[in-house]
Amino acid sequence: MLRRRVQGLLTGTLIATNVIGALVVVGLAALLMPAPGMSGDLIRVTAIAVPVYVVSAVVVGALWGTRGALRTLRWAAEGRTPTDDERVSSLRVPLRLTLVQAVLWGIATVVFGVLAALVQPRVVLTELLVVAFAGVVVCAIAYLAGEFILRPYAALALSGTLPSRPLSGGVNLRMLLFWCLGTGVPVAGLVVTAVLAWARGDVSTTKLAISVIALGLVVLVFGLLVTVFTARAVVNPIRSVQHALGRVRAGDFTVEIPVYDGTELGLLQAGFNGMAVGLAERERLRDLFGRHVGEDVASEAMRTSAELGGTVRTVSVLFVDLIGSTALAASRPPEEVVGLLNRFFAVVVDEIDRNHGLVNKFVGDAALAIFGAPVRLEDHATLALSAGRAIARRLAEEVPECPAGIGVATGEVVAGNVGDPRRFEYTVIGDPVNEAARLTELAKNVEARLLASWTAIESAAEAEAAQWKATEDVTLRGRSRPTTLATPVADSRPL
Repeated sequence: MLRRRVQGLLTGTLIATNVIGALVVVGLAALLMPAPGMSGDLIRVTAIAVPVYVVSAVVVGALWGTRGALRTLRWAAEGRTPTDDERVSSLRVPLRLTLVQAVLWGIATVVFGVLAALVQPRVVLTELLVVAFAGVVVCAIAYLAGEFILRPYAALALSGTLPSRPLSGGVNLRMLLFWCLGTGVPVAGLVVTAVLAWARGDVSTTKLAISVIALGLVVLVFGLLVTVFTARAVVNPIRSVQHALGRVRAGDFTVEIPVYDGTELGLLQAGFNGMAVGLAERERLRDLFGRHVGEDVASEAMRTSAELGGTVRTVSVLFVDLIGSTALAASRPPEEVVGLLNRFFAVVVDEIDRNHGLVNKFVGDAALAIFGAPVRLEDHATLALSAGRAIARRLAEEVPECPAGIGVATGEVVAGNVGDPRRFEYTVIGDPVNEAARLTELAKNVEARLLASWTAIESAAEAEAAQWKATEDVTLRGRSRPTTLATPVADSRPL
């Protein structure tokens, strides 16, 4: 379908441009011929020669140009990726079509010049000027139209590539060519017309004025046409990049621009596609990194240099550990155990995120959460205690087959990267971490399944502290000082 559409458009364009060229020849010949104008014999010869040559040129152009172009683009019809040579040849098809038209109109210039020399020698120079000028018009239109019509093939040829240099000439060459076609040649025609009139010496002022006005109008109209097409050829690729940048700015990293220009503008489009792929990969890695270590840790790592070591922080630590995980794994299929663990951790992660904490690590069937690092939280103890009460309540209601002990402690830790420069992780090290783990073991044997140190209660806001009560002093394993335990009051609800 693409081949048929392109072939039809190219053939129609070639016919239209050659007809336009013929009309330009007739119009300018009538205006520029020296007095008394074309002789009757020349008019009759021209009336026969013009349609015959135009039809012949159309047929030859269609067979030579269009078919040749489609042979060059055969790789697209075969549904395969073009080779480097085929890619370059495909991008040069508009130039090839233009050269075909240039050859045909060059022949036309010689033919009509010879006819004028045989029938009316006085108008040979004018005839050559008129036909050559019409040939320039046809070549310019053929190039611009061919480049526009063949954009789908250019997009296919450049798809998935990032060329290191322009493949069909640069923007400078294109702009220079368009200036020559749209301004240089028409103005040169005006100059030649004036020189011919001065050389003949018998051209009236009125005739010269009419000739200059006619050529001036052609220069204005044709120059405007070429300038408009040139602007579109330059601006459209830039607009496609601008539109795509807006989509990337909005968070859409899947955007891809069709690359259909073989100049530096095409390199810009291809470069943007490469950048978008890199941004999408970077965003995917950031998302995966954030899922593994936490969004806050990922943001902190991207904002600062990743070095070993840490800083002293006062934080609250929440530790949650599943009760009877060994028996659970022995009595149920592995798939069911994984499903239960995922439901269990979904509640834990949900409540920790809601209270602005960080799930620092999963250890088998346990999880360690931090409140106050890497992002500082003034009310970290309040948030940790609230999260602990919410997790205990939701686990009892939503995942009753997964009871867990929960411990909350507050104190000074060293928060930072631990490990080796080649492989490290963000974590917290200090007495509150050990204390929370010991409290979790004790919590498995109390009704609420939740214990906190009284230090955490004293550090919390008054409203949260009112939800807790002290129970007893216990010297935890590995510690020399007793810890005052706290448990939620019977009717406490998350704030």
